[in-house]
Amino acid sequence: MSDPRVAAVPVRECGERLVDVRTAKGDGTGRGLLVDFREQAGSDTSFALLREGVLRRLLHAEELLPPGLRLLFVEGYRPPALQRHYFEEYVDQLRALHPDRPAAEIHAAASRYVSPPDIAPHSAGAAVDLTLADAEGRELDLGTRMNADPEESEGACYTDAPNIGAEARAHRAVLGAALTGAGLVNYPTEWWHWSYGDRYWALASGAPSALYGPRDADSSDRDRGPLS
Repeated sequence: MSDPRVAAVPVRECGERLVDVRTAKGDGTGRGLLVDFREQAGSDTSFALLREGVLRRLLHAEELLPPGLRLLFVEGYRPPALQRHYFEEYVDQLRALHPDRPAAEIHAAASRYVSPPDIAPHSAGAAVDLTLADAEGRELDLGTRMNADPEESEGACYTDAPNIGAEARAHRAVLGAALTGAGLVNYPTEWWHWSYGDRYWALASGAPSALYGPRDADSSDRDRGPLS
């Protein structure tokens, strides 16, 4: 996300609604996505929101998986204020590790792992953090824990990292095939991060503009019913 070409992509906001992942059902299977609540605390349920077009593509990706595998949804929408907190927190962490680095270099390094607030796809409802599970909902091995940073994982969080086992690499390939087949793109420093309709998606796919820009959710988003 530190690439200036991402920030240069124009946003032509389509106004598509945010919908709740927990209430949506796929057309082909009649079932929704598995939702993991491990990182969610308190009463705020905004993590379960996504733009309608993104959710439709996730439900399609679920149908593209081999029998016995499921997508395991962890986080979608992230309020801009929370995104800013995460970004500044990681900047502070890098600054403590590398006190002699220039501020611009720290900012660019932080942007590889946490999106700057003004271009963050999570804050547009365009991005999802997810992994694979078996038919019983048990999480599969994809090489690192979700949200492992490059320092902690020695770069194993990168989608094409060579320092992971064969089984984890195969699981990443299965996940990637389904999500790519449904039209999403991966941010290559985070195997779990996929998006559609945001600025990074536009740059990666060759689209002339992004469909979704950062926005604040309101109570009407949380009250909306399932996909129609």
